[in-house]
Amino acid sequence: MNEPDAQSPLGRPGPIVELALTLPIFVLYHVGVIFLDVRNATDWVTGPLLRFANGDRLAYVGLTLVLGGAFAVVLGIAGKGTTFRASRFVQALVEGVALAVLMRLAGGFAVSKVFAAAARSGLAVNGGLFTNLVMSLGAGFYEEIAFRVILFGVGAKLWIRLFGGGTMGVLSGVRPPLGVKSIVVFALWSLACALAFSGVHYVGSLGDVFEARSFLYRAVLGLVLTLIYLTRGFATAVWAHAIYDVWVLVL
Repeated sequence: MNEPDAQSPLGRPGPIVELALTLPIFVLYHVGVIFLDVRNATDWVTGPLLRFANGDRLAYVGLTLVLGGAFAVVLGIAGKGTTFRASRFVQALVEGVALAVLMRLAGGFAVSKVFAAAARSGLAVNGGLFTNLVMSLGAGFYEEIAFRVILFGVGAKLWIRLFGGGTMGVLSGVRPPLGVKSIVVFALWSLACALAFSGVHYVGSLGDVFEARSFLYRAVLGLVLTLIYLTRGFATAVWAHAIYDVWVLVL
């Protein structure tokens, strides 16, 4: 009989299950993005994989499916002895939908309070439905890796250790109890990462024109996603982010 997978005190799944839950989004994005002229700015896989395939799209799709299959095998071997149920995908989907609504409400509330005006989504709708669908999936996967796992997770672990005297796991979350210094450092870094997450959407040739309302809206979304990442885990943050973007850009 398999043993339950290791969880955080808040009931988050272990890192192996977290990664497995994001595999469909990873594969669907990489199969779809090859047919587009754009890709997510934080996507570090498509370029090297396409070069390895010598620019052949069919070979690229084949390599993507092989990579996804290898990913699944590795996760299966590494996660041997953990409990992984198909129902977890349903749970991630349901939580993602509910939390996407929470993100929309939180962003709208903040903008309406600060600017006393109706909130907008804060996302520019460009391209066709297929383009927006694929880019939504890419944003959900890669932006969560870049901003929640690497920037926030690694940064918070470093700053809390240096200035707060506490400990935090990159994927396992905060390990209570935290002292006052750790809480202050943690809060400030959360805000800094949310501002960085918002600001990156205005950088580069495909960036939006800066607007205070959309900047605030995205910053609030960044804070909510950080909270989701801390309490529900990486996979739920990926699904919530992707579903939110699909809602705004496609539906």
